[in-house]
Amino acid sequence: MLNDLLLCATSLAAGAQNSLAGGGTLYTFPTLMKVLADAQQGAARLANGTSTAALVPGSIAGAWGYAKEARQTPRSTVLLLALPSLLGGAVGTLLVVHYPEDYFRAMVPWLILTAATLFLIQPLFAKFTRSHSLAHRPSPLVQVGVVFFQFLVAIYGGYFGAGIGILMLTSLSLMGLGDIHRVNALKTVLASCINVVSLLIFVGHDMVKWRYALPMAVAAIIGGYLGARIARRLPKSLVRWLVIVVGFGLAGYYFWQKWVGEGQFS
Repeated sequence: MLNDLLLCATSLAAGAQNSLAGGGTLYTFPTLMKVLADAQQGAARLANGTSTAALVPGSIAGAWGYAKEARQTPRSTVLLLALPSLLGGAVGTLLVVHYPEDYFRAMVPWLILTAATLFLIQPLFAKFTRSHSLAHRPSPLVQVGVVFFQFLVAIYGGYFGAGIGILMLTSLSLMGLGDIHRVNALKTVLASCINVVSLLIFVGHDMVKWRYALPMAVAAIIGGYLGARIARRLPKSLVRWLVIVVGFGLAGYYFWQKWVGEGQFS
């Protein structure tokens, strides 16, 4: 019961965090790692799959919320970027599934550190997005570059995922959509593609602990709704720095366990 309450509270916070600034995975994944420490199948991969299952409904709901802006985006652009999102998400998730557990566990502190760093330098990405002409029609070379970058982002998204929104907002601003809201809508749709294909693979390999994932999903949806309601009342910088502090703190904790402690995650 204590674990259930802890996971639901964490998922509630993650759903709200995703509505405000993103980064909810930095809450749910470490908590699941702790709760599933004794899982026979491997805590790290099981935590990854369960966290994905818990947060996917909120991701889909976010995409649905941007339906109007998504319809204004050329279908050819959506299809052009959906394909590398699906393929990259599948590749990243299959790496988690088929490589030995120890490889993924060794990557955990680096993945969390990467996500925290992305949030730290987010203002630089935002400055680049604002300075670029959103209505400028991209050259074929730029389009190819964005598609390839999206494939790499999707691999990271399928493997871990925290911080992919920041990366996509930066690259998608080069696609000449003409409106930052359309860029955000396309980013949300592509993130849903990555998360859904990851979830299907995790489910197919029995790497989701549904006993925890289902109540966490409900809590994440509630958190997402509440987060959207209070988004205008909280300073965005405060929310962003909360993610940064949590991220670097968790990265430091896992590095300490790896190099100073017993070398195991618990």
